Order: sequence, then structure tokens, then C-alpha cells
Amino acid sequence: MFMISPDDVEFIANDLSRPECVLTTQRGDLFVSDGRGGVSVIDANGQQRLIKPDGAPAGFLPNGIALLPNRDVLIANLGPAGGVWRLTLEGALYLEIEAADGVPLPPINFVGLDAKGRLWITVSTRVVPRQDAFHKGHADGFIVLHDANGTRIVAEGLGFTNEAIVDPSGDWLYVNETIAQRTSRFRIGSDGSLGPRETVADYGPATFPDGFTYDCEGGVWIVSVGSNRVIRVAPTGETQLILEDCDHGQMVELQAAFDQGRFDRDLIDIASSRKMGNLSSIAFGGPDLKTVYLGCLGGSQIAMFRSPIAGAPPVHWTF
Repeated sequence: MFMISPDDVEFIANDLSRPECVLTTQRGDLFVSDGRGGVSVIDANGQQRLIKPDGAPAGFLPNGIALLPNRDVLIANLGPAGGVWRLTLEGALYLEIEAADGVPLPPINFVGLDAKGRLWITVSTRVVPRQDAFHKGHADGFIVLHDANGTRIVAEGLGFTNEAIVDPSGDWLYVNETIAQRTSRFRIGSDGSLGPRETVADYGPATFPDGFTYDCEGGVWIVSVGSNRVIRVAPTGETQLILEDCDHGQMVELQAAFDQGRFDRDLIDIASSRKMGNLSSIAFGGPDLKTVYLGCLGGSQIAMFRSPIAGAPPVHWTF
């Protein structure tokens, strides 16, 4: 395998705000959640525009996003109103999903589309404010499925549920549990129900998995908030560090604070001052799917580097 130095990473786009989630397309467009209350689109020529709707709820904060076939964007609202919202390229905004099992959804972390048109939605915690759930052993996150049969909770008791994406086979739903410091998966039943949780990988000190994607060889690539790490999990479960941008002394302090129950948002945000800007999302793109794009919580650009392994085409690749 290989390892990338932060010095070898390039950047595209400018003046983004909290570009937490990045999606790629075959056309060369990037869709990026933007903390200014919308979605930024960067085309293949590097031109960018912010689509910011009028009439968004107070505190509207785009987090995870999903691209639909007509190029509408579904937005997981991490703001107090919660819900999954639909944003058109013309700037119209609609509330798409507000409840599961008849109960209003709290702030949403992520929304993902699968090849069958189903939506997988994650809620990291029911705790308000969310940062109060940043404690070892806390596990009240859950996963919601939205399909032709309605909107319902299909998995609970997760350690700060983050991105959840169906794998290329369509048989498994993988999910990052940030506070549990692991990637898990669930076999998907014919009715969308999920089987027992299986551990794909447990991570070492100061690795807190956030976003992830798949490569063409069956590997899973995750990014870690707090430590600016990119890690590949092989089909065997073996992990390899691909990229790291952190101060090792600070990482010892970060893990110690987590283990001792002194964990808070300020500790996670240490990584925002580094070049990688506190990594939160990863996607393969480019004509050969060998360009890796990285979203972050604290930067204003999208990082990128080349990989010898191509990514698996995401569901929205041809949209």
C-alpha cells in the first residue's frame, strides 16, 4: 500500500464554510454541504456557486447530503429543527422527512441514498446539546429507513451514529460509530430490516470515524475527526493509515480525556487548525475514480490526492 504526506495534498475551491460532506459525479461536479446554509457546487472547470435557499428554519445547518437523480440535494439538518430537507438547484427548499415511527426526528447527521431508492438516515444522539453525548460508552444513536413502506427506526443503541452507506453489493449497510471508535455493518433483509450488528474494524487511540467510502477492491476508507486521519480497512479487517495530520502529543491528551470522561467539542476541534481542517468526509472521483476528495469541519477548501486504488462508483455517480 502507500501513505500520503499532508505536504502532497492539494486543494480546490475557495471560501467554503464547514464543507462537512462532499459528493462526486462522473460529470466532474462536486456537491458540498456548506455551513452558510446551503450546498456549494464546484463544476469540472473549478467554477463554484453556493445554492442557499430562502425560508430555511432557524439555525439550519447542512451536514450529510445525498444527490438525487434529478440533481435535487437531500440535506441532513444538524440544526435544532432537524429533519431531512430537499434543495433544488434553483434554490427551493422543502421539508422531505420530519419524523420516524410518528415521532419528530432530532438533529440529523447523515442521509444516504441506495440503489433501490431507499434513504438511510442517521441520528447520532437524542441528547441536547449533542456534545454532551461525547462520552465513552454513550450509545443512544439510531438509524432510520425511509422507503415505500414509510419511515421507521431499524437500528438503535449505536455509539454516536455517523455516516451509513449501503455497500456496492447491496447486501450490507455499513456505519461509522464515532464515539464507539469503530465501523460496524448490518445485513439488510428483503424488507429493509437489519440483522445483528457486526464489527468491521475497531480503531486505536484518537481515531474517531466520521465519513467513509468504498474502493473497487472491497476496502472501506474512513476519515477521523479530531486526528485528521484517513484509514483504509481491507476486506480482511486489516487497517492501514493512509494520511495523518495531527500532533501526536495532543492525540495522547485527546484519548486520555475521552477515556476519563473529560471529552468535549473543543478537543475534537483541535484538528481544525491543522492543514487538513478536521476531516469529516471522503469520496473518490475524477475520470478514473482515483482522485480522493476530503471534506472537513474547519476548513474553507476541499483537499485532494491521488490513489493507486480506484473507488467503487457511488450510487449517484451518473446523476
